[in-house]
Amino acid sequence: MVQEDAALMASRSKSRNAPQGPSPFAVEAEALPEGKFTDPDITADGSPRAQVPLLELETLWLCTGTLCNLACATCYIESSPTNDALIYLTAEHAARYFDEIERDGWSTREIGFTGGEPFMNPHFMAMLEDALSRGFEVLVLSNAMKPMRRHEAKLLALREAYGDKLTIRVSLDHHTKPVHEGERGPNSWDAAIGGLKWLSDNGFSIAVAGRLLPGEGMVEAREGYAALFAREGLRIDAHDPARCVLFPEMDADKDVAEITTACWDILGKSPADIMCATSRMVVHRKGDPAPRVVACTLIPHDREFDFGETLADANVAVKLNHPHCARFCVLGGASCSA
Repeated sequence: MVQEDAALMASRSKSRNAPQGPSPFAVEAEALPEGKFTDPDITADGSPRAQVPLLELETLWLCTGTLCNLACATCYIESSPTNDALIYLTAEHAARYFDEIERDGWSTREIGFTGGEPFMNPHFMAMLEDALSRGFEVLVLSNAMKPMRRHEAKLLALREAYGDKLTIRVSLDHHTKPVHEGERGPNSWDAAIGGLKWLSDNGFSIAVAGRLLPGEGMVEAREGYAALFAREGLRIDAHDPARCVLFPEMDADKDVAEITTACWDILGKSPADIMCATSRMVVHRKGDPAPRVVACTLIPHDREFDFGETLADANVAVKLNHPHCARFCVLGGASCSA
């Protein structure tokens, strides 16, 4: 872990936009005790661990790679200008999975693209057009900065051809500039707002992904975003959870309850509510001969959640053996999908 942290800090230092201090969104909790999230079947107290079967593949995520123009203070996938642990996915790779969906009759409604910054991938626009041309709804996660703006002409053509089939969700970590730049680094706010305004002014289907500060309530945060959107003339409803998505924080090193089979009744939730019941993600790790299918967008590096090269291989239950499963998905009730 120390070596990984040092490498990540070195990567961040090479970014002109690197934040200069700790994240304003740091999780306030004790360190994760040894023994938790170690056995895929049994929790630390000996209870049977909860798992989630794949009910329908409603959303297939494609990770375009971990390279990004930013180096945020807390990036769950550790993206940066130099981290290529997940290498660029190609249009041929994407087409292979689209073909498998069509051939095997998966009921996939949505293709999601995430990174890194998807618009940095030289194959991305071809993948995007391929997904749209096959009739999928497409959700792109972007910071809306310079990499996206380089493709304005092509994006306008895709919007003209496919309308609201294409949604771009822009990461705006907070409704205030100091907090956003405390996470994403100096000069990141104005560029993101500029990209959002360009998308809004040109009639794109857009959304924003934000976060809650420690102690900040959901109502307070939505009111803050509503004021920002009104001030900037952005066509986004801050009170629509699909258009202003506010995510809980994650930190795999901080303590959180493990999810047992008994938790479903205790919490009044169902495995069907959890993101991995309806989605999977494709990644291409550096050194692997081909892309692989993993459980979800949150845990791309952990081999325990790697199911194989095909969607058929990934039609298995996910054992909730990671802090992100508990904090983000079950207790946080969050999902990356639209």
